[in-house]
Amino acid sequence: MTQTVRFNIYISYDDYLAYYQGAVKRVSVKAYDGRRIEFPAGMLQRHLTRDGIRGHFELEFDGNHKLIELRRIG
Repeated sequence: MTQTVRFNIYISYDDYLAYYQGAVKRVSVKAYDGRRIEFPAGMLQRHLTRDGIRGHFELEFDGNHKLIELRRIG
């Protein structure tokens, strides 16, 4: 059974460089339901624009809490 967690995030382009260069390996966000979620920073790379990473996202994971997918939802 899969589960999803939704959250909002903003990371400027310049700030994302620390993630991209490997200085920061994980991202920690507060989900809409109040949970603190941590996931690999590399999952955000495909969502990077000139403005950075901004928007509403959804993480999907399986019953063993293994991440399946990160989707932008708005």
